[in-house]
Amino acid sequence: MYDGSWALADVMSQLKKKRAATTLDEKIEKVRKKRKAEEKEAKSGKVEEKEGRASSDPKGQEDLAGNEADSKDEDSETDYSSGDEEVLTKADTLKVKEKKKKKKGQEAGGFFEDASEYDKSLTFQDMNLSRPLLKAITAMGFKQPTPIQKACIPVGLLGKDICACAATGTGKTAAFALPVLERLIYKPRQAAVTRVLVLVPTRELGIQVHSVTKQLAQFCSITTCLAVGGLDVKSQEAALRAAPDILIATPGRLIDHLHNCPSFHLSSIEVLILDEADRMLDEYFEEQMKEIIRMCSHHRQTMLFSATMTDEVKDLASVSLKNPVRIFVNSNTDVAPFLRQEFIRIRPNREGDREAIVAALLMRTFTDHVMLFTQTKKQAHRMHILLGLLGLQVGELHGNLSQTQRLEALRRFKDEQIDILVATDVAARGLDIEGVKTVINFTMPNTVKHYVHRVGRTARAGRAGRSVSLVGEEERKMLKEIVKAAKAPVKARLIPQDVILKFRDKIEKMEKDVYAVLQLEAEEKEMQHSEAQIDTAKRLLEKGKEKADQEPERSWFQTKEERKKEKIAKALQEFDLALRGKKKRKKFMKDAKKKGEMTPEERSQFEILKAQMFAERLAKRNRRTKRARAMPEEEPAAGPAKKQKQQKKSVFDEELTNTSKKALKQYRAGPSFEERKQLGLSRQRRGNFKSKSRYKRKK
Repeated sequence: MYDGSWALADVMSQLKKKRAATTLDEKIEKVRKKRKAEEKEAKSGKVEEKEGRASSDPKGQEDLAGNEADSKDEDSETDYSSGDEEVLTKADTLKVKEKKKKKKGQEAGGFFEDASEYDKSLTFQDMNLSRPLLKAITAMGFKQPTPIQKACIPVGLLGKDICACAATGTGKTAAFALPVLERLIYKPRQAAVTRVLVLVPTRELGIQVHSVTKQLAQFCSITTCLAVGGLDVKSQEAALRAAPDILIATPGRLIDHLHNCPSFHLSSIEVLILDEADRMLDEYFEEQMKEIIRMCSHHRQTMLFSATMTDEVKDLASVSLKNPVRIFVNSNTDVAPFLRQEFIRIRPNREGDREAIVAALLMRTFTDHVMLFTQTKKQAHRMHILLGLLGLQVGELHGNLSQTQRLEALRRFKDEQIDILVATDVAARGLDIEGVKTVINFTMPNTVKHYVHRVGRTARAGRAGRSVSLVGEEERKMLKEIVKAAKAPVKARLIPQDVILKFRDKIEKMEKDVYAVLQLEAEEKEMQHSEAQIDTAKRLLEKGKEKADQEPERSWFQTKEERKKEKIAKALQEFDLALRGKKKRKKFMKDAKKKGEMTPEERSQFEILKAQMFAERLAKRNRRTKRARAMPEEEPAAGPAKKQKQQKKSVFDEELTNTSKKALKQYRAGPSFEERKQLGLSRQRRGNFKSKSRYKRKK
């Protein structure tokens, strides 16, 4: 099999060298040593007391000798006593969860037909691929194409647009990379231009796609370039000026280069690939995606790949694809065929046991090659500290880390330097980490779609794997959906209650150590911040303020105000939930702020609330009427437009036809004080006029 470590090393060399800060593991080790030293001192104090008592009593001297032997044994062991070991070695029980029978007439046809009728006996040699590609396939250890590759590669070679949906871990990268490389070999470029653009949602997935593409193109002269956030901008600009054949990019960094690198443009793009399209729409990249599609050449081949097919993805497909071939290999809720799914039920009054259950699983049953998913970055960080204090080799991966830290955590996990990787959903899409045996879900994710992606990190490419999910009372609805969709039997795992209580006590005792680690981190952050300020001041003094001001600012396709407005509009649109839910959440957040430190129950409740908020937003979005749109809205041609003379409406017509909220409000409230005053004056005048006319008649 191919090894992508050299590509990772190449990316790491692009990252700027910063001050070597002490890692979190070093801080955890420091706190652990301190705690052990304190425990030793406490024990030695007790021994001295016993010695004083035993000096007068001969029987006591015998007991002392026994105690010394025991203390030596304790030092050689880990943190457990013999009594603890009896409890911890108790086995978990597994029960098969029975699937409820489906009612007739429940199965409904989806938007896409299963049009993936491919030749199952098809091999790479039968696909009419060039010799350099076949040589690279053999060198990488690929023997048989996967179903998505058998369905996509022949269609892609014909130059047709593709909209493909397949389960995660089925080889989608090679499914689009091989037809693209074949096209570039068959039709060499006439001028130095970028001909293929691959859009990916995350930096880590971009690095992985770049690594696989480079490996497949190793025996031909096709050049590739990676443009993702967190890496050096200047080196990327230099690579783009050289016009590579294939560009792999994240939407944000690509738009940055399009607006700030004058020689770079997308008008010569022949093939546009949207990988993990559902994730890109999840991450609020909608406006950025539209901007990129608008800037690409209209005469292009477009391939859209997604593990799940949502309404947003269908909408994007209708805008960006022309007469696409729909390839639907797997159902939206299909997990890998060799995945064993297990669930642990959390009782309503035992929500605070989640941390203890995860610790018990990792210390007793699943000790290596484990990915632990949490809902929030804060919980991921806390789990890293807790598990580290328990003596496990742990790493973390989430959005609060720098790009160097994220790549370093991935590298260490791949190289088996750490046994457990604690991550948020940033690692749940597309990442192919070889050898992941177990995936543990601290809480159930937002939707079944997200669950499919999380458990897709294991049991990849025909290998076996296991997933263990902790399910509370509020998450049981999703569990029922998963059990319903499962093809293999789903099992319920029961952990003995005394084991959970032991670990809960242990975690409660470690709270001081967790706080100590967080304090060390805060101190180091302040140090780094002050150092950065000193460096900036030095640079300004050396260059001179005038030169610093002369450097042009990087532009963006939206102004800061527009981006802010868009974010606020999205937030208002998504968080406009039922009043009952709002009040409940507000009260919960207020109470948590007052207390300062959350209890285990409150922490797990917060994780579940985050998932519930997402599910509610999604349900509300799905209830809205869908826009009937097959083509992007055409902008009116810019030109000197003739001004039409508007006829003035009478006051009566204006009041009759004005249906705005303001007008209706005024109508319901009645005339204002000023209007009533004017109305009174006019009536008075009419009265005066009438009295004068009567007086004249009498005369």
